[in-house]
Amino acid sequence: MTINEAWLKERADELRASILFLTRLRYGPAMPLDGAAVARAAWAFPIAGILVGLIGAVVYLFAHRLGLPPWPSAALSVAATMAVTGCLHEDGLADTADGFGGGRTRELKLEIMRDSRIGAYGVCALVLTTLLRVSALASLADASLVVAALIAAHGAARATLPVFMYFVPPARQEGLSASAGQPPRDGVIAAAVLGIVIVALCLGPALAIAALILLVAVIALLAWLSLAQIDGQTGDVLGAVEQISEIAILLVALR
Repeated sequence: MTINEAWLKERADELRASILFLTRLRYGPAMPLDGAAVARAAWAFPIAGILVGLIGAVVYLFAHRLGLPPWPSAALSVAATMAVTGCLHEDGLADTADGFGGGRTRELKLEIMRDSRIGAYGVCALVLTTLLRVSALASLADASLVVAALIAAHGAARATLPVFMYFVPPARQEGLSASAGQPPRDGVIAAAVLGIVIVALCLGPALAIAALILLVAVIALLAWLSLAQIDGQTGDVLGAVEQISEIAILLVALR
């Protein structure tokens, strides 16, 4: 195997790892997904996001062709993205809302976030974010705009995760986030560039700039909040970052 072939195989394995980690889509032989593998695959998170967005777009277009109004079409599209990811990010958002909202100390917040049960803060967060995503998609005037918005939102939102992991240290000594640690700098840059390109191609340069500014604000705000609440980030916090970033891009698409 030549050097180029070995390099391509490594990138292909990392892409597959990102898809296996972020979605329920399965292809090829089984492979270990430890923290180190996830960190190496972080550059490909936006590509996995594109696949999720495309699946949501196909469901929306199918519902639209059947003559369904925008609201049920948008609801089915969001449901499809939840199904293909196994509600990975929604679960993290709910746990983060419960922990940050219900715990009085750092230790109690982390304990609540480990609990598989969902509380009032988590329910409210899920209801609000789901309504925002469905209503944003339903408010777009054309099906082609919905397709572009879905791809942009899911691709770029997952590009924020390596950036967040790079700048915010893990809050725990154990767990996948701790074992993954800080992704490689080149991978973080690649993910960020991919995210910017995805938004620019889908929404145009002007909206891409607006989305980038908003995403930087989201990352900065959630980084400050995470450090203040639990002294770092966890996998649950990363789920919350993805969900809020996704909503931010969908809201920009409405312009």
